[in-house]
Amino acid sequence: MKTTIRTLLLPLAIAAAVTACSQSAAPAASAPVAAPVAAQAPAAAPAVAAITPVSGTYVLDPSHTDVLAQWTHFGFSQPSAHFAISEGTLVYDAADVSKSSVQVTLPVTAIDTFVDKLDEHLKSGDFFDVAAFPTATFKSTRVAAAGPNKLTVTGELTLKGITRPVTLDVTLNGAGEHPMLKKQAIGFSATATVKRTDFGVGAYAPNVSDEVQLRITTEGTLADAPAADAAPQG
Repeated sequence: MKTTIRTLLLPLAIAAAVTACSQSAAPAASAPVAAPVAAQAPAAAPAVAAITPVSGTYVLDPSHTDVLAQWTHFGFSQPSAHFAISEGTLVYDAADVSKSSVQVTLPVTAIDTFVDKLDEHLKSGDFFDVAAFPTATFKSTRVAAAGPNKLTVTGELTLKGITRPVTLDVTLNGAGEHPMLKKQAIGFSATATVKRTDFGVGAYAPNVSDEVQLRITTEGTLADAPAADAAPQG
C-alpha cells in the first residue's frame, strides 16, 4: 500500500518542483521607465569684451616684437627662425579701423635660428642674400575688422627685392596705460602663411617646405604729440 501511494505521489511532486522552478526563473517585472529628460541647450559662450585702444600713432617696440618663421624639413622636423624689427609704426583709428595702417622694417642680417651654421646658410645667396638685401619691409594696404578684437591686415611684403601681397590674421591682445612707461600702449599677435618661392628663397623646395608659417607678436606705445602752442623757432 505504501509503495502504491509513493508511486502516485511521485508525479505530483515532480510537477510541483517543475512549476516552482519555472516561477523562480521568470523575469522580474520591468520597472517603470522614467520619462526622457529634455536635452539642455549648450551654454552660450561668454561674450568677448571689446578692447578700445586710444587712437593715434604708436611706435612699435623692437625689444617686444618677434617674427617667428617655421617650416618643415624633409617631413621630419619643423625648424624655426626669428626675425626682429629695427623700426615700426602703427596708426590706429578706433572710430574706423579701415583708416589704420602699419609699416615695419626687418633687418634680415639679424636672422636667428639658434644654429650658427644654419644662420650662415640662410644669409647666403642660396636664400636671403643679405649682402645685397639686408632688410625686408611690410607696409599695409588694407585693414578690416574681422570680429571682436580681430582684424585682417593685407599688405605688401618686400623681401630680397621682390614685393608680394601678404594677409595677416590679427588679434588685438590689449590696450591701455603701460604700468611702467605710463603711456598708452597697444599689443597684437598675428599669423600668416607665405611661400618661399614667391620671394626667390625657394632652395630645396619641396623637400624643405615651400610654405612658411609666420607667427608675430608686437607691442608699442603712443607717440608723444607735439605741443600745439609751441612757439616757432627762429
